[in-house]
Amino acid sequence: MDDAPESNELFLFLASTAHDMKNSVSVLSGTLETLLAQAVPGAEAAYPQMAHMLYQTKRLNDNLIQLLALYKQVGKPAYPFDMQPLAMGDLVAQVAGAGRVLLDSRHIKLETSADPDLVWHVDEDLIVGVLGHAINNAIHYTKDTIRLAIEVVDGDLEIRIEDNGGGYSNAMLGAGVSAMHGASAGVNFLTNSTGLGLYFSSEVAKMHKHRQRSGRLRLENGGAYGGACFVLSLP
Repeated sequence: MDDAPESNELFLFLASTAHDMKNSVSVLSGTLETLLAQAVPGAEAAYPQMAHMLYQTKRLNDNLIQLLALYKQVGKPAYPFDMQPLAMGDLVAQVAGAGRVLLDSRHIKLETSADPDLVWHVDEDLIVGVLGHAINNAIHYTKDTIRLAIEVVDGDLEIRIEDNGGGYSNAMLGAGVSAMHGASAGVNFLTNSTGLGLYFSSEVAKMHKHRQRSGRLRLENGGAYGGACFVLSLP
Protein backbone atom coordinates (compact mmCIF):
# COMPACT_ATOMS: atom_id res chain seq x y z
CA MET A 1 0.00 0.00 0.00
CA ASP A 2 1.35 3.42 -0.97
CA ASP A 3 1.23 5.91 1.90
CA ALA A 4 2.71 8.78 -0.17
CA PRO A 5 -0.63 10.59 -0.80
CA GLU A 6 -1.48 10.52 2.92
CA SER A 7 2.02 11.71 3.79
CA ASN A 8 1.76 14.57 1.31
CA GLU A 9 -1.62 15.59 2.73
CA LEU A 10 -0.19 15.63 6.26
CA PHE A 11 2.80 17.64 5.04
CA LEU A 12 0.48 20.21 3.43
CA PHE A 13 -1.72 20.35 6.54
CA LEU A 14 1.26 21.03 8.79
CA ALA A 15 2.57 23.71 6.43
CA SER A 16 -0.86 25.35 6.26
CA THR A 17 -1.13 25.30 10.06
CA ALA A 18 2.33 26.87 10.42
CA HIS A 19 1.32 29.55 7.91
CA ASP A 20 -1.84 30.41 9.88
CA MET A 21 0.19 30.53 13.10
CA LYS A 22 2.72 32.85 11.45
CA ASN A 23 -0.04 35.22 10.38
CA SER A 24 -1.49 35.34 13.89
CA VAL A 25 1.92 35.90 15.46
CA SER A 26 2.61 38.66 12.92
CA VAL A 27 -0.58 40.45 13.98
CA LEU A 28 0.41 40.15 17.64
CA SER A 29 3.93 41.41 16.87
CA GLY A 30 2.56 44.38 14.93
CA THR A 31 0.21 45.27 17.77
CA LEU A 32 3.02 45.17 20.33
CA GLU A 33 5.22 47.32 18.09
CA THR A 34 2.46 49.91 17.84
CA LEU A 35 1.91 49.94 21.61
CA LEU A 36 5.63 50.23 22.33
CA ALA A 37 6.08 53.02 19.79
CA GLN A 38 3.29 54.99 21.48
CA ALA A 39 4.39 54.25 25.05
CA VAL A 40 6.76 56.28 27.20
CA PRO A 41 9.38 53.88 28.65
CA GLY A 42 9.65 55.53 32.05
CA ALA A 43 5.94 56.12 32.47
CA GLU A 44 4.57 52.72 31.47
CA ALA A 45 4.94 50.08 34.18
CA ALA A 46 4.33 47.30 31.65
CA TYR A 47 6.87 48.60 29.13
CA PRO A 48 9.62 46.05 29.98
CA GLN A 49 7.14 43.18 29.82
CA MET A 50 5.79 44.36 26.46
CA ALA A 51 9.35 44.67 25.13
CA HIS A 52 10.07 41.10 26.22
CA MET A 53 6.83 39.90 24.64
CA LEU A 54 7.80 41.57 21.37
CA TYR A 55 11.19 39.84 21.42
CA GLN A 56 9.55 36.45 21.98
CA THR A 57 6.90 36.96 19.29
CA LYS A 58 9.56 37.97 16.76
CA ARG A 59 11.59 34.92 17.71
CA LEU A 60 8.56 32.67 17.23
CA ASN A 61 7.71 34.37 13.94
CA ASP A 62 11.30 33.83 12.74
CA ASN A 63 11.03 30.12 13.49
CA LEU A 64 7.74 29.77 11.63
CA ILE A 65 9.10 31.63 8.60
CA GLN A 66 12.15 29.38 8.57
CA LEU A 67 10.03 26.24 8.80
CA LEU A 68 7.86 27.37 5.90
CA ALA A 69 10.84 28.29 3.75
CA LEU A 70 12.52 24.95 4.42
CA TYR A 71 9.27 23.13 3.68
CA LYS A 72 9.02 24.88 0.33
CA GLN A 73 12.63 23.98 -0.39
CA VAL A 74 12.29 20.25 0.28
CA GLY A 75 8.60 19.81 -0.54
CA LYS A 76 6.49 20.44 -3.60
CA PRO A 77 6.30 22.90 -5.14
CA ALA A 78 9.93 23.89 -4.64
CA TYR A 79 10.74 27.25 -3.10
CA PRO A 80 10.62 29.90 -5.86
CA PHE A 81 14.23 30.94 -5.34
CA ASP A 82 14.61 34.34 -6.99
CA MET A 83 17.96 36.11 -7.19
CA GLN A 84 17.54 39.75 -8.17
CA PRO A 85 19.85 42.79 -8.00
CA LEU A 86 19.48 44.55 -4.65
CA ALA A 87 21.16 47.75 -3.46
CA MET A 88 22.81 47.22 -0.10
CA GLY A 89 21.49 50.57 1.08
CA ASP A 90 17.96 49.24 0.60
CA LEU A 91 18.84 46.00 2.39
CA VAL A 92 20.26 47.85 5.40
CA ALA A 93 17.23 50.16 5.57
CA GLN A 94 14.82 47.22 5.43
CA VAL A 95 16.57 45.20 8.14
CA ALA A 96 17.09 48.23 10.40
CA GLY A 97 13.48 49.33 9.99
CA ALA A 98 12.13 45.89 10.89
CA GLY A 99 14.11 45.82 14.13
CA ARG A 100 13.82 49.47 15.14
CA VAL A 101 11.05 49.23 17.75
CA LEU A 102 12.49 46.15 19.44
CA LEU A 103 16.00 47.61 19.48
CA ASP A 104 14.75 50.91 20.90
CA SER A 105 12.72 49.12 23.58
CA ARG A 106 15.86 47.26 24.67
CA HIS A 107 18.01 50.44 24.50
CA ILE A 108 20.28 48.75 21.95
CA LYS A 109 22.09 50.76 19.30
CA LEU A 110 22.30 49.39 15.76
CA GLU A 111 25.33 50.63 13.86
CA THR A 112 25.58 50.05 10.12
CA SER A 113 28.43 50.08 7.64
CA ALA A 114 27.75 49.54 3.94
CA ASP A 115 28.16 51.18 0.56
CA PRO A 116 24.54 52.14 -0.23
CA ASP A 117 25.24 51.98 -3.97
CA LEU A 118 26.71 48.47 -3.89
CA VAL A 119 24.40 46.07 -5.75
CA TRP A 120 24.42 42.27 -5.41
CA HIS A 121 22.22 39.50 -6.75
CA VAL A 122 20.40 37.82 -3.82
CA ASP A 123 17.04 36.38 -2.88
CA GLU A 124 15.83 39.40 -0.93
CA ASP A 125 13.16 37.68 1.17
CA LEU A 126 15.48 34.89 2.30
CA ILE A 127 18.41 37.18 3.10
CA VAL A 128 16.22 39.61 5.04
CA GLY A 129 14.89 36.61 7.00
CA VAL A 130 18.39 35.38 7.80
CA LEU A 131 19.60 38.80 8.93
CA GLY A 132 16.47 39.45 10.97
CA HIS A 133 16.99 36.18 12.82
CA ALA A 134 20.67 36.99 13.42
CA ILE A 135 19.83 40.42 14.84
CA ASN A 136 17.11 39.01 17.08
CA ASN A 137 19.61 36.48 18.39
CA ALA A 138 22.22 39.20 18.95
CA ILE A 139 19.66 41.26 20.89
CA HIS A 140 19.51 38.50 23.48
CA TYR A 141 23.28 38.43 24.03
CA THR A 142 24.63 41.92 23.35
CA LYS A 143 25.40 44.47 26.04
CA ASP A 144 24.07 47.48 24.16
CA THR A 145 25.38 47.58 20.58
CA ILE A 146 24.89 45.55 17.39
CA ARG A 147 26.66 46.20 14.09
CA LEU A 148 25.46 45.32 10.59
CA ALA A 149 28.40 45.57 8.20
CA ILE A 150 28.44 44.76 4.47
CA GLU A 151 31.46 44.77 2.17
CA VAL A 152 33.06 42.84 -0.68
CA VAL A 153 35.79 40.48 0.56
CA ASP A 154 37.80 38.33 -1.86
CA GLY A 155 35.12 38.69 -4.51
CA ASP A 156 32.23 37.68 -2.22
CA LEU A 157 29.61 39.80 -0.50
CA GLU A 158 30.31 39.51 3.24
CA ILE A 159 27.47 40.43 5.59
CA ARG A 160 28.37 40.55 9.28
CA ILE A 161 26.14 40.84 12.34
CA GLU A 162 28.38 41.65 15.33
CA ASP A 163 27.65 42.47 18.96
CA ASN A 164 29.55 43.54 22.07
CA GLY A 165 28.45 40.66 24.26
CA GLY A 166 30.48 37.77 25.63
CA GLY A 167 30.83 35.98 22.29
CA TYR A 168 29.79 32.52 21.16
CA SER A 169 30.48 29.48 23.30
CA ASN A 170 32.60 26.66 21.88
CA ALA A 171 29.41 24.62 21.48
CA MET A 172 27.81 27.35 19.38
CA LEU A 173 30.92 27.73 17.23
CA GLY A 174 30.83 23.98 16.64
CA ALA A 175 27.12 24.13 15.79
CA GLY A 176 27.89 26.74 13.14
CA VAL A 177 30.38 24.39 11.50
CA SER A 178 27.92 21.50 11.69
CA ALA A 179 25.12 23.56 10.14
CA MET A 180 27.15 24.07 6.96
CA HIS A 181 27.37 20.28 6.63
CA GLY A 182 23.67 19.69 7.24
CA ALA A 183 21.60 18.85 10.33
CA SER A 184 22.75 15.23 10.27
CA ALA A 185 26.31 16.41 10.86
CA GLY A 186 25.53 17.52 14.37
CA VAL A 187 22.99 20.33 14.62
CA ASN A 188 20.76 19.20 17.48
CA PHE A 189 17.33 20.80 17.10
CA LEU A 190 16.20 19.42 20.47
CA THR A 191 19.01 20.74 22.66
CA ASN A 192 20.18 23.77 20.65
CA SER A 193 17.55 26.50 20.57
CA THR A 194 19.28 28.15 17.60
CA GLY A 195 19.60 24.89 15.63
CA LEU A 196 16.75 25.67 13.24
CA GLY A 197 18.02 29.20 12.63
CA LEU A 198 21.56 28.01 11.90
CA TYR A 199 20.35 25.27 9.58
CA PHE A 200 18.01 27.67 7.78
CA SER A 201 20.76 30.29 7.41
CA SER A 202 23.27 27.75 6.10
CA GLU A 203 20.77 26.41 3.57
CA VAL A 204 19.99 29.93 2.36
CA ALA A 205 23.71 30.60 1.99
CA LYS A 206 24.24 27.41 -0.04
CA MET A 207 21.29 28.24 -2.31
CA HIS A 208 23.20 31.31 -3.52
CA LYS A 209 25.55 30.05 -6.25
CA HIS A 210 27.75 31.68 -8.86
CA ARG A 211 30.28 29.98 -11.15
CA GLN A 212 30.52 26.74 -9.17
CA ARG A 213 30.82 28.62 -5.87
CA SER A 214 28.20 28.58 -3.12
CA GLY A 215 27.49 30.86 -0.21
CA ARG A 216 28.83 30.11 3.26
CA LEU A 217 27.90 30.76 6.87
CA ARG A 218 30.32 30.93 9.76
CA LEU A 219 30.26 31.92 13.41
CA GLU A 220 33.28 33.49 15.08
CA ASN A 221 34.28 35.75 17.94
CA GLY A 222 36.01 39.11 17.62
CA GLY A 223 34.94 41.67 15.05
CA ALA A 224 34.68 45.37 15.78
CA TYR A 225 33.45 44.86 19.36
CA GLY A 226 35.14 41.63 20.43
CA GLY A 227 31.85 39.77 20.75
CA ALA A 228 29.91 37.29 18.61
CA CYS A 229 30.08 37.57 14.81
CA PHE A 230 27.52 36.02 12.46
CA VAL A 231 29.07 36.05 8.98
CA LEU A 232 27.28 35.36 5.71
CA SER A 233 29.39 35.20 2.52
CA LEU A 234 27.60 35.19 -0.83
CA PRO A 235 29.29 34.72 -4.24
